[in-house]
Amino acid sequence: MKLFTNDEIRAIERYTVEQEGVSLAELIERVAEGVTDEICARWRSDKPTIIFAGPGNNGADALAAARLMCERGFRPSVYLFNIGGNKLSADCAAQRDRLIGEHPDVDFTEVMKSFDMPQLNSNYLVVDGLFGSGLSQELKGGFRSLVQNVNDEKATVVSIDVPSGMFSDWNPHIVNRDTVHATLTLAIQFPRLCFFIPDNAELIGEWKVIDIGLSQQAISQSPVSFCLVEKRDVWHRLHHRKEFSSKADFGSAILYSGSYGMMGASVLAARGALRSGVGKLTVCAPKCGYSILQTSVPEAMFHYNHGEMNITEIRPERSFNAIAIGPGIGTNEFTVKALEDFLASINQPVVLDADALNCIALKPTMLNTIPVLSILTPHAGEFDRLFGPQTSGEARLRTAIEKAKYYNIFIVLKGHYTAIVRPDGKVYFNSSGTPAMATPGSGDVLTGVLMAMLAQGYPAELASLIGVYVHGLAGELAAAEHGEYGVLAGDIADNIGRAIKEIMTMK
Repeated sequence: MKLFTNDEIRAIERYTVEQEGVSLAELIERVAEGVTDEICARWRSDKPTIIFAGPGNNGADALAAARLMCERGFRPSVYLFNIGGNKLSADCAAQRDRLIGEHPDVDFTEVMKSFDMPQLNSNYLVVDGLFGSGLSQELKGGFRSLVQNVNDEKATVVSIDVPSGMFSDWNPHIVNRDTVHATLTLAIQFPRLCFFIPDNAELIGEWKVIDIGLSQQAISQSPVSFCLVEKRDVWHRLHHRKEFSSKADFGSAILYSGSYGMMGASVLAARGALRSGVGKLTVCAPKCGYSILQTSVPEAMFHYNHGEMNITEIRPERSFNAIAIGPGIGTNEFTVKALEDFLASINQPVVLDADALNCIALKPTMLNTIPVLSILTPHAGEFDRLFGPQTSGEARLRTAIEKAKYYNIFIVLKGHYTAIVRPDGKVYFNSSGTPAMATPGSGDVLTGVLMAMLAQGYPAELASLIGVYVHGLAGELAAAEHGEYGVLAGDIADNIGRAIKEIMTMK
């Protein structure tokens, strides 16, 4: 799914109106119908309800929704903010007149000067139609006080478009207290970029998209920098295996992983790779890992490293289709040197995860020798060790975009919506996954999956997109069996094959 910036959405709306003959009034009606349907599906009509409408088209949406809610039996109190008078957009004024004309008994207040805050409590439903994505500056004065009061009363809040006080795209200076804390955000036509930033989760709450029928031609023809990866996107890209296939057709991979006390990471990464269909897998680990690997993952070949307890050299003895380094290797000085020497000598993309990233953080000059189109898979802590402390999740993502371009690499920034940041500046947010995957070793499994996809011939941009989605779906399948608390990384690895099957057999 394409994710559009606010300006791009406005351009699609204009195209819909100008080229397809759909009026703004009709679009407002579609928004209102979607909002009303969602509210009526969740709450009874006798729930005490207050609707706050701003002077622009977000307010028009809220007023139209108020009218339709009245038709469904709700008795909302409606507040329209027209501070100073004559500040309403034409569509907002038209919706005001229609609401009053069709429902003269509605509890309606047009606020032009002072405003007495209505009494709220946790039993109330508040519909936030103050500003949405039309906001051009941070909230001030009375509007900021209004938002703070709504937040303090802990009412159930439905925000139309985006929570008022928030911008659709980037929010570098957002103050949470000065922004509506929505229980439910009903986005118009598309989810917004801000929905995928972890800092904003408590402000957005649950989100859902209302389809208002904007021009499909404009949508398909508009290039974007951001996308949401969904199951069908992966289905289109996964290859079915030919009848006459052998393991030689699915690539060979080598995994440098493990150290004394951390061989489990090696096992998990190896199992992730094998369940993802790699043709041949070699695990290169210190000698202390021999019995563990041969027993736990007999399907993989073991190649012992010269170190007894740690990896002390990274020097593939032959050509491999994919190379991954990092799970459980530690940051021993000999391991750091081995990684430094390897990166200086290789020109093939590699997957770098976990302790490989921590080794690079100890010697940042290695960043300059990472092969182009390599895949780095940091979580927030590893990212900050690599590229410096970040003040927020949004700052971290923006830095990732900058660094991926600069070093010509892929950065898989792990999280609830894992962001696959490409060297061309595009970002793909992953839609699969579950909080149950916040468990030790989950990232090691992902390393194996990514390596396996590279080995099978998928280029880095597809390997990362497919691998991250499959990994997340495997986590969902594991959670369905073991529950949110009970998932182990091994359960995720065990479900990789089932996840791929589910994707490939979808209709």
